[in-house]
Amino acid sequence: MTSRNETEMMNLILRVAEKDPRILAVLQDGSRSNPNVTPDIFQDFDIIYVVEDLAPFLENHHWVDVFGEQMIAQLPEDMELYPPAPELAGAFSYLLQFKDGNRIDLMMVPLEILDNFTGDSLCKVIWDKAGLFKDHPLPPASDASYIVGKPSERSFIDCCNEFWYTNAGLAKGLWRQEEILVRELGNQVVRGALLQMIDWYIGCRYNFSVNPGKFGKFYQRYLEPAVYERLLATYPAAGMQEVWKAVFTTTALFREVAGVVAAALNYQYPDHWDRDVTAYMRHVQQLPKNAAQIY
Repeated sequence: MTSRNETEMMNLILRVAEKDPRILAVLQDGSRSNPNVTPDIFQDFDIIYVVEDLAPFLENHHWVDVFGEQMIAQLPEDMELYPPAPELAGAFSYLLQFKDGNRIDLMMVPLEILDNFTGDSLCKVIWDKAGLFKDHPLPPASDASYIVGKPSERSFIDCCNEFWYTNAGLAKGLWRQEEILVRELGNQVVRGALLQMIDWYIGCRYNFSVNPGKFGKFYQRYLEPAVYERLLATYPAAGMQEVWKAVFTTTALFREVAGVVAAALNYQYPDHWDRDVTAYMRHVQQLPKNAAQIY
């Protein structure tokens, strides 16, 4: 099997739109519209078909078979357990992974709600079939919508609170040796606060003018190598001792980057939360498994 190249895929996407009078325009967003992303063979084709009416397309979803042999597909708006994000309300998405390795994330957007989607700075017009943008062209595509913004002092404190409060609860799970709970709580909440702080840390280093990327996609580009390596060390291997070690690596890194953000923005870092929670965690780490009380 040979993968179709970019030209073949784009020609196919445009040919489908050309043959279907119900499709009014073809837009693109995502990494292929981002001038700051280095192209590679795994980039998705993030495409928007602008339509007058969704209903005819939804009568039989097999119309998307024209794009190629599918490995697997996902229709978020047709799912119960994993519904689409609220901001996508009114649209319908076909996420298509093909057997040749290509992927099209195709969103069908009714004309009446098109403005809800063109505000994304990565959105660009590929083909204005019906002249929708003749009088109001979109600005050149950029990642301006994704530039990390300067946090308010309240947001900074909230992030610190989320991090340290959750770590206090994490210590309990570690003592109980509830490894799955600890890993999930650490990944979903503690790491979320850490990555938020690292985004702001990068913002401070680059005067809030860069995009750190979704889930830290561009961290290696913007973090000092030593800080990036320490971040990688917060992802623990199996075993509770390794998890404990990773937890304290995480708290140390958070302390450092939050201190830089606080100093850069003239905010007050909540040292008392850091000090008290860290002492508590150290205490719990040494607590015997048959302890009758915490202190």
